[in-house]
Amino acid sequence: MRTYITGSEQETQACGAMLAGELSAPAVVALSGGLGMGKTAFVRGMASVLAPGAHVSSPTYALVHEYGGEPPLVHFDMYRITGWADLESTGYYDYLASGAVLAVEWSENIAAALPEGTVYVTIEDLGGGKRRILIGEAPV
Repeated sequence: MRTYITGSEQETQACGAMLAGELSAPAVVALSGGLGMGKTAFVRGMASVLAPGAHVSSPTYALVHEYGGEPPLVHFDMYRITGWADLESTGYYDYLASGAVLAVEWSENIAAALPEGTVYVTIEDLGGGKRRILIGEAPV
């Protein structure tokens, strides 16, 4: 387990960029943390490496955003996913089989569908604008 402390959105993005540089596709990055913790900022950092120039925003209402790149970066928001039918409707399994890099916000909602080898990222609020980012091979 690796731990990073960030004090700004830019530092959180830098952590995402660092992780993206270490990934080999196909890959799943499972992000968890409360509302406003910086999950989308982390994915924005991943995109800076995997899909430069992509406009990254939270896929809360669309559920999934494709950012392109080689391999493609696909960004999911599973906040409103409540069952297997909901999950299937996102195209998750198709993207999983496509060789893409998947960044999955609110991954705890689909814990049973995360494959072996998933990279888990947990972002915690430390107060004062600081965040603790935990990156590992198991959920925290």
